Amino acid sequence: MSAAPAPLVRAAFERGITTLTLDSPHNRNALSTRLVGELREALAAAGRDDRVRAVLLTHTGTTFCAGADLSEPPSASGAAGLVALLRTIVELPKPVVARVTGHVRAGGLGLLGACDISAAGRGASFAFTEARLGLAPAVISMPLLPRLDRRAAARYYLTGERFDAAEAARIGLVTIADPEGDADGALAPVLDGLRRGSPQGLAESKRLVTADVLRAFDRDAEPLAELSARLFASEEAREGMTAFLERRDPAWAPRDTAPDAGTPDAGASR
Repeated sequence: MSAAPAPLVRAAFERGITTLTLDSPHNRNALSTRLVGELREALAAAGRDDRVRAVLLTHTGTTFCAGADLSEPPSASGAAGLVALLRTIVELPKPVVARVTGHVRAGGLGLLGACDISAAGRGASFAFTEARLGLAPAVISMPLLPRLDRRAAARYYLTGERFDAAEAARIGLVTIADPEGDADGALAPVLDGLRRGSPQGLAESKRLVTADVLRAFDRDAEPLAELSARLFASEEAREGMTAFLERRDPAWAPRDTAPDAGTPDAGASR
């Protein structure tokens, strides 16, 4: 019999905090069907554990999350799975804190939007790359738009520009920017405060600050999942994703446009 595959999400518990580490280096922690399923299961387990006061979501490697796994065929179930994952984070009775020291693209930004608190350290960079692939930040808008500066959201949704941790904090994407550090020092007082909270106090306080986000899910989940599925199945998106995987410009790009410098962007969002 073959050995079971290594988990894509690793869990560890220490002093009231369950740490969930995204560990899928072969695709830069992209939101594959398997990773989404494992992360939902790990979050649910933390939610049931009476010892847990909060969940810390972090990553291995230089990428927190690259967005959708473009190697998987697009499907309506993929959009529904991302909706369920994001809602699980928002509804979890335990606070969820993100620690980011790498690149975050497209659908990965939805994870940050769903988290209650987040810190970005040295090496963090962010970009909404969907429009460049023939897509749109559909499903991830539910946790993001209630929290983002609207003028900044318009700029970065439309242009796909990269921005750094300081800008991410300014526009409300992350809570704390620690561009010279690893985010651990910045998160230490946050985690200490969460450890001191009572289960009931934390759950009800979180319910207050996530009410607008949950209303967005109640109102928009179905139409945005349908929009996502339609866009992913479109000819324009197929060209955009194929061009990305082939490391070339898509057909609609001006021929005199120079490629972005630095680490290639990856992934997409539903």
